Amino acid sequence: MNKKTIITLVVIVVLALGAYLLFSNNEPVTPDIATPDVNQPTDTDSPATTTPDTAEDEGATVVIGKSVEGRDIVAYNYGSGARRVLFVGGIHGGYSWNTSLVAYEAMDYFEKNLSTIPEGITVTVIPNANPDGLSKVVSATGAFKASDITASAAVQVTGRFNANNVDLNRNFDCQWQATGTWQNKSVSGGTTAFSEPEAKAVRDYIDSHSPAGVVVWYSAAGGVYASSCGADVLPATTAMMNAYAQASGYPAHKSFDFYETTGDMANWLAKKNIPAISVLLTDHTSTEWTKNQAGIKAVLTHFSQ
Repeated sequence: MNKKTIITLVVIVVLALGAYLLFSNNEPVTPDIATPDVNQPTDTDSPATTTPDTAEDEGATVVIGKSVEGRDIVAYNYGSGARRVLFVGGIHGGYSWNTSLVAYEAMDYFEKNLSTIPEGITVTVIPNANPDGLSKVVSATGAFKASDITASAAVQVTGRFNANNVDLNRNFDCQWQATGTWQNKSVSGGTTAFSEPEAKAVRDYIDSHSPAGVVVWYSAAGGVYASSCGADVLPATTAMMNAYAQASGYPAHKSFDFYETTGDMANWLAKKNIPAISVLLTDHTSTEWTKNQAGIKAVLTHFSQ
């Protein structure tokens, strides 16, 4: 081996040794994989859930809708029973303002005498189903007195209708017609059944709460009338009618036949197989509270049995 070859081999060995020393002092680089914190949620955790509020509205005051002009339509609830009895006043607004007044008197009675509501019964009162019509004759919001009514008879007649000039008791889905009859006059029943927000509010409340029975106050004829919609009167309606009539002293009638009524609320309830009666006060000013108090108590007792 000559000198040149030896020198070459020494250089190769030195280079190889240097490379070994250089790379042996460095650790291989690995990805930084963090360990999950077991106390923190991961991407696979389910989102938090909430339980919907399903509390019933017994004992509550509930806005069930708005009138054409934006006034509240309110349902007031008393008691906590499984069976609901509904009382409705004021569907003819300022023309039949005493039907709202008798509803407010009933509310005052229930507030002071909750113990008179039979066990198992919830009472709901909608005192003013036509707030725009009532506002034409009384400026008070909510309960009022007969002395608050100062509008002329002509103005009170205009208060029968809502702000769209629709007779709300011709706007329900029982034999509905666009043009209805009131006494010897033609009145608007709306563009379709339930075209009016007030009628929709009552419909939706009834659909969602399924009352066992409904009393609707009107004026004026002095009597209790059964409901029906192109069929025989429901036996449960007859029993309800008789209970109210016998206690109150109003005469009972199986039908209202003074003139044809289309789109009537109580008759729509009959179409839905819900017992309903129309209680017509004797005139347009008196609430005949003693008579109606007795009728109310009799109906509540009837549905508690």
